[in-house]
Formats: sequence, C-alpha cells, structure tokens
Amino acid sequence: MTAFSGARRTFHLSDFDFELPEALIAQHPAAERSGSRLLDAREPTLVDRRFHELPDLLQAGDLLVFNDTQVIKARVFGEKSSGGKIELLIERVLQDNEVVAHMKVSKKPAVGGVLHMMGGKKAGGFDATLLGRWPNEMGALFRLRLTGPQGESPWELMQQHGHIPLPPYIEREQQTGQDPNQAEDEQRYQTVFAKNPGAVAAPTAALHFDEKVLAALEAKGVERASVTLHVGAGTFQPVKTENLKDHQMHSEWYNIPLPTLAALERCRLRGGRVIAVGTTTVRTLESWARTGQLSDDTNIFITPGFPFRVVDMLVTNFHLPKSSLMMLVSAFAGYEHIMGLYQHAIAQEYRFFSYGDSMLLQRMKEPASADAADAASDQPPAAS
Repeated sequence: MTAFSGARRTFHLSDFDFELPEALIAQHPAAERSGSRLLDAREPTLVDRRFHELPDLLQAGDLLVFNDTQVIKARVFGEKSSGGKIELLIERVLQDNEVVAHMKVSKKPAVGGVLHMMGGKKAGGFDATLLGRWPNEMGALFRLRLTGPQGESPWELMQQHGHIPLPPYIEREQQTGQDPNQAEDEQRYQTVFAKNPGAVAAPTAALHFDEKVLAALEAKGVERASVTLHVGAGTFQPVKTENLKDHQMHSEWYNIPLPTLAALERCRLRGGRVIAVGTTTVRTLESWARTGQLSDDTNIFITPGFPFRVVDMLVTNFHLPKSSLMMLVSAFAGYEHIMGLYQHAIAQEYRFFSYGDSMLLQRMKEPASADAADAASDQPPAAS
C-alpha cells in the first residue's frame, strides 16, 4: 500500500462519515447528461449550477484529462455442478482465456471445479474452471479459465452473456434477464468517449459530458487528453480500519499514452491548469508523478497531507461515507471545505453517487512548511 501523510491533524476513519438520506442516492441518470447539477466549490462560497455551465468556468489553455476506460459486461450468472447458484464479477482478463473474478456463492467450489455459466458450454453459455485464488493463495479474488462452445475469448463471452455491473446501491434485477432498465444502463453507465474495455465500474464524473459540452470546451480553447485506468470493484468498498495506515488499498491498472504526456507538458509551459475528470484520473496522474511509470498497477492511497504534483482542479461526483474517495477529495480541497460542501449538497438535495450530480474543486494551497516547499519544488517527470 502506498499511503501518504504529513497533515498537522491526524485523521481517522470516523472523520469521513456522514449521514445521507437514502432518497438522495440516484437510482437513474439525469434526463440529459449535462443537465445534472454542478456544485461550484472552487471557493469557500458555494454556487449551485448546472453541468453544462462547466465551459464557462474554465479558461483557454486549460487541459481536461479524462479516463477513457470502457465498462465491460462483467457480471455473469450460472451454477455449480451441484446446482448451487453462483455469480462472477470478472475484474481482469489474463492470457490463455484466464480471468480474475469476484465470486458470490453459498459454498466455494474446489480448485478444478467447473462452473456452468449461463447454462454452460453445452447449452450455449460457457464453462469456467476454477484454477485457484489470485494474486496468491491468500488472495481475495479467483482465477478461472473460460471455455466457450466456439473457443470465444473472455471478451466475447462477456459481451454475449454478461450484464453491466452496476454499483450495489443501484437496485436492479439484472439476473432475471427482464430488467426494464437494462438498455438505459448499457448506454448511460458508459462515457461518450469510452474506448478501452476493462472497467467494472464507470468513471462516473465523466458521465456528465456530452457532445454539446465537449464542443463548447473546444470552442473555449480548453485542450483535452486521456488516460486509462480500469476501475475495479474495490472502488465501492468502504475503508474498515479506524487507523487509516492499516487500510489495504485495492490495486488498479492504468496507462498514460505519450500524447497525453505531451499535452501535460504544453499545459505547464503555457501556464494552464490541469483539470482531472474524476478521482480515477487523479490516481493515474499522481501515480505517474510518484513513480515515473507510464503503465502499471497502482494502489496509491491518497489521504489528507498528500502533496499533489500534477492536478490543479477536479471534476468529481459525491462519494460514499468512509470511502477512500472521500479521503482523496478531502486531501485535494481541504477536509473542512469538503465536509461543509457535503452538508450543503445534502441540504440542497443534490443527487449522490454514480448516477448523481457533480462538483468542481480546486486544489487547496500547500501549507507554509518545509515539507510543502519540498513538495512544490518536486516536479513531475518531463514528457519524453
């Protein structure tokens, strides 16, 4: 786990808890992507806006960085040879038709056991042979080999038989095959620029962007670039240790293409601001700044005191209580500011979580300390 501290105050898990009325958890997207609400929280005085106003809040020369990951139909249902029901959430595709998955079942099958997904290979579905745990024998995930009737790849099998893996707080009955919201979810739980398949959760801040907003940003002179981080199911897991140093952060794969490095360099040279769309983009850019690795797995854990080196502003949704994302935005914009704006959002009945509304944050100024001065002088790797 890569955790960073250094804040004058010591934070604990309970500091990031808050009461949220269940009615504010969005179960469906807004009628129009950019018609959602936007809480302008760049300054202490909060301003309630609509998302389509975002281009008016940015400047020519700024750089918006998106996560272009694509959500895959990773949730698949089936049964064991004994007849017991089983659900797989495929988190990662490996080589040789192997995958890594979460498994929901009453009793875990033995290694070597064959699971019959969507009726199994003989019935037009596919079989999944359990090979063991992942990434080691103590791992929480499972490694399986998928076998389809025509030798299909895992990607093809998921596309044919899988369901979009919506977050647990969005109530759906996808396993019945009769969910009336399935077509809507397949379209709206995906960004308009998604192109690299591999995520089991959407980069939700980017769900608000539509072609009209993108055209307005281009007309304003705001440059665009993209990274890829395949969001894992761990993004929905609350932190469970009161001492944040004891939390084991989940790992996710990211990639930064060379054109994005060049765009970051141009933005820095012209004095523009780097605006990350979503916490996954922040994790990607700040992981690269820390390690210099353009493509890697990251388990970076951003908590108050973290010295940001790349991102100046952040577009993000409202997050779960006690989540690592609450800690990230608190590190970025300041704990007191975040907790205050969340209370404002609740009072004004903003919609929360994946299908909810958004906010625009500005990175708080570094405290006047020797540590902050060192962090400010520690520039990210130059583009090459």
